[in-house]
Amino acid sequence: MADDLRALFSSNDQSFDTHEAFTDRGQQWAIVAATVEEHLRHVADPTFDVQDLERPRTNVLGFHGVGGVGKSTLLRKLEAALTAPEGRPAQWGAPVWTQRLLPVRVDLARSASTGADFERVILTIRLALTAVGRPLPSFDVALRQYWEHTHPGEPLDEYIRRTGLTGKVASLLPQQMQASVSEIVGALELPGLVGSAAGQVTAALVTALRSRREHALALAGASRTAALLEATADLEALSYYPHLLAFDLTRLPAKKRVVPVVLLDTWEDTADRHRDLERLLQRLVWLMPNALFIISGRNRLQWGDPALHGQLDWTGPTAWPGLDIPTPALPHPRSGTPAGRQHLIGDLAPEDCDTHLARRLVKDGQPLISPVIRAVITARSHGLPLHLDLAVSRFLEIRRTGRTPAEADFDCTFPALLARILSDLTPEERHVLRSIALLDAFDLDLATQAAGLTHQAPARRLTERPLVSENPQALWPFHLHAAIRTAVHDDDHSEDRWTPSEWHQAATRALSALGSQWASTTHLGPSRMLLIGCLRQGLRLARDHRLTDLDWLTDAAFAYTSDSVWEPLAPPAGATSPGTEAGLETPADAVAELLTAIGHRQREHREHTVDRLTAVLDTGLLPTALVEMALYYRAKANKDLDRNALARTGMQLVADAGGRFAAQGRRGLASLARLAGDFPTALAVVPTLGWEGRHHRVLGDILWPHGNFAQAITAFENARTEAEQHDAAGERAMTQVRIALATAFADPVRATDELALAHQLLDGLDQRANRLLARLAALIKDAGTQDIVDRAQTLQAEAEAAGLPYLTRYVELGLALHHAIRGAEHDLATTIERLQNLTTGGNFGFFTDIARFMADLPLPERSTTRWTTSEDDVRSAWRGLVQARQNHLPAGS
Repeated sequence: MADDLRALFSSNDQSFDTHEAFTDRGQQWAIVAATVEEHLRHVADPTFDVQDLERPRTNVLGFHGVGGVGKSTLLRKLEAALTAPEGRPAQWGAPVWTQRLLPVRVDLARSASTGADFERVILTIRLALTAVGRPLPSFDVALRQYWEHTHPGEPLDEYIRRTGLTGKVASLLPQQMQASVSEIVGALELPGLVGSAAGQVTAALVTALRSRREHALALAGASRTAALLEATADLEALSYYPHLLAFDLTRLPAKKRVVPVVLLDTWEDTADRHRDLERLLQRLVWLMPNALFIISGRNRLQWGDPALHGQLDWTGPTAWPGLDIPTPALPHPRSGTPAGRQHLIGDLAPEDCDTHLARRLVKDGQPLISPVIRAVITARSHGLPLHLDLAVSRFLEIRRTGRTPAEADFDCTFPALLARILSDLTPEERHVLRSIALLDAFDLDLATQAAGLTHQAPARRLTERPLVSENPQALWPFHLHAAIRTAVHDDDHSEDRWTPSEWHQAATRALSALGSQWASTTHLGPSRMLLIGCLRQGLRLARDHRLTDLDWLTDAAFAYTSDSVWEPLAPPAGATSPGTEAGLETPADAVAELLTAIGHRQREHREHTVDRLTAVLDTGLLPTALVEMALYYRAKANKDLDRNALARTGMQLVADAGGRFAAQGRRGLASLARLAGDFPTALAVVPTLGWEGRHHRVLGDILWPHGNFAQAITAFENARTEAEQHDAAGERAMTQVRIALATAFADPVRATDELALAHQLLDGLDQRANRLLARLAALIKDAGTQDIVDRAQTLQAEAEAAGLPYLTRYVELGLALHHAIRGAEHDLATTIERLQNLTTGGNFGFFTDIARFMADLPLPERSTTRWTTSEDDVRSAWRGLVQARQNHLPAGS
């Protein structure tokens, strides 16, 4: 309701209504309802004994989450829902239990001292229990004795009024306590003690209990009552009195019996007092097993951790089953109720954020905040309710100035959000928080190194807070809440905020830490996942903080291109400044664009690839070692576009440079020679290539056009084996596609299995050209046996759209094989004519020769193709292939 009043008093405009906009925390209600049902069954069990102090406790349920996520609001709603049906949101559904519950909500916000806090909790619970309309003799006598000993001369009713604990039943507590004394005095038949001091009544009761007098046992017969009443009535004794309260509740008549549900809010305010208050509160929970305690705070309850033995009375998973089970955040209702007794309250789903904002301020039955502004606030909030409430306040503040709020007014963070987060952290934790805000994800080592610390304790403590989420299956398991991360980056108000120099130093440390992690694993074999993760984070750090020493990023860039996998890197685009080429301002920008352009060529037209790489080269920002990489891939794209002269010039520059791409440059020259039909020149280059130049693959590409499929397949298999030895998944898939292509020509039966393996190896890889080539292999495998013309036309269209015109020649060669096998002379002639037109520029002219060889047709003029064997041998091989396929055609084909 405080939010409603804040909105109400934020404007003179009374034309709009303010509402507490509680979003549907249906999953949390389901957890509470299931826990209540389980608790009620537990206390109703005949074997349940409230005096059993050794039985594990299941009477606690914890909710934790980052500040401002809605924990207090949830507890207020739970209190209302458990109090009366009308307080329960309709979407939550009705509970199934019929027993009477008594919800008691206590806010543990900071008070003057541990003792005052704990007294307030005990009094709040006892005041709520006045609603049963019956004295609670054992506890009331003990409380009266404690009060006279600890607060001499201060009546309890005056203290209740002074401390704000008053309510409609508060005045009943002193009366019930006096009734308890009178009841005990009457039962003990000691009329002279009426109105006596608490000590006299207590002494008489203890004497009666020790002598096992029947009436005393009937009123206060808990086995430990006498010992508690004899103990010094101090705060330590008070912390054990809940045992008496639990006992008294079991002695209530059936019609008066209730089950307390105690909701303890702001639990984090017990954590900064050396666990003194926490120890007392844990004792309360343990000694009242017939009450259910729902506890909310920013951090998980640690009672299930055996390491706290000695700091608290009861610790470990045996004492508190379920408190040690981690449960992921559940931002919105899902089916099923998760196990465990602790639950992270997650961020709101986008639709819930919009609902919250739409209901918060209403005018004439319509939301005052427009859908467009709600969308901006929702996106900025990342689901954090505190951000939503701060945005509502800002909305009203802008309206108060007479201006209509606009979208841009909410594309911001709020200092109050960060202030609330930082207030809970130590100086070292604040330092680590700012350091990890530089990282998309991190582990303890990365966080510690980025912070420049020599010990992990501050980072470890921070990861235990709900502002850090954990995914144990991720490469780096931790990541900072997005809204908090943005607020840290935008911080201009905190007293200990960083200067630009400090941010730059931290970014340098973080970049170095990422490089160290990547380098430390290379001796174990390449980790593609770690490489991509380090590249993504490293490139963004270097770009955002304008780091000029890219250090390990250059080596990582070479590693990225070495495997032909092409995972997207794409750090978010930086701002474009006037006068810069394509928005490229730093070396990191240039490297990111280089690698993105190379990877995206699998999804973009090769023309676009050439343009992007040219723009990168023109900036002059690329490290010298990476210039040849840009030149090579631009030449490769030009080759795919049939720009032979440009491709040859680029490949020659790379080969002559003698750098890390020299072997690839020589391979490019060999490929260009092969495409021009100069096979002897291409073959002569093979011995100079080695693994870096993919010598086996290049050899296979030379052999199969000669109809030498057996040796070509062997070469491709050797290439695949070498790729496996180097753990190069992209190259392995590429060579397997070529094995499938060669077997599709020579052995269609085997080709089925080879294609299946090719698709398996391509799965998860971004290799568009090779996927199209695999489909071509499937088409060639089926040549002659079914009509493949429609499939061929579709494949040609996709190749053209991808900027891969060379693949259209392959498709036409497949069609030529199909028509030759079927003896369709007219169709074959038409196909040869198309091939002739497609190869006029010089590339793939030998495909026209091969098409004629298939049908044993003469060449119309002297061919420009230079084979490594005689032309007659090549003709014989291809004609023999067609005849073999004809001999094995199914009947009726």
